[in-house]
Amino acid sequence: MNRRALLISFVVGVLGLCLLLLYQHRFELEASGGEKVKLLVVVKRVERGKPITDDALASRAVPMAYVDERSIREADKAKILGLRVGTTIREQQLLMWSDLATGSDDRKDLSSLVLPGYRAISIKVGANDGSLALVRPGDYVDVLGILGIGQNEQKSSVVLLQRVLVLASGSETSPEAVDARQPGKGYELTLTLSLTLQEAQLVALASERGRLAVAVRHPDDTQRSAKAPDITSDALMRQETRSNLVRTGGNVPVNITGGPP
Repeated sequence: MNRRALLISFVVGVLGLCLLLLYQHRFELEASGGEKVKLLVVVKRVERGKPITDDALASRAVPMAYVDERSIREADKAKILGLRVGTTIREQQLLMWSDLATGSDDRKDLSSLVLPGYRAISIKVGANDGSLALVRPGDYVDVLGILGIGQNEQKSSVVLLQRVLVLASGSETSPEAVDARQPGKGYELTLTLSLTLQEAQLVALASERGRLAVAVRHPDDTQRSAKAPDITSDALMRQETRSNLVRTGGNVPVNITGGPP
């Protein structure tokens, strides 16, 4: 009887240890971002318009929680070898589906550029200095809203979205076609952006309340500011507010009434 009880205790102990190890493994996975997925990374710089070769690629294991939907998985490597890129890709940069170009002079169908779960939304932005005419498909921008259209309504500048992918500039989906376009002044440029449905709702609502503007980002800049301030026209006229914005790089909190909260 004592031997049987000892055996049962031993089995229960082993089972408990296995459950503990399984729980610990699951906890470590969740803490690190989940199961790892092998993605393609560029190990040799690929210039815009050049084909992707096998020796320019390697794989990198990335936790599922940090995988961008545009990232190309190692299993799809055979599909993209020989295809040209629409933008220069530097060493150690993850390869994205949006980096690929089917042809330097071919216009892509917009629907083929939209990733599952996203929508292609067109917005009009001012291009008075002509610089926005050089925004190319594949660039990343922040979307700003200049709100307040009533005569007695105070204007405010609001950061609506950060690091949004540009799918098309004007009617062009090819970066090369945009480069060949002559920049103009004093006109509205239509940019087509890749947004989630909720982001599209936000942009649509903001366009009814005012006008939209974009700020172009460096392609490697993935940082998103959690405390991007809303700035009112009254706050803009205050010397103290302007000085704080310059000193802090724009991270001073300014509320809708124009002063620090």
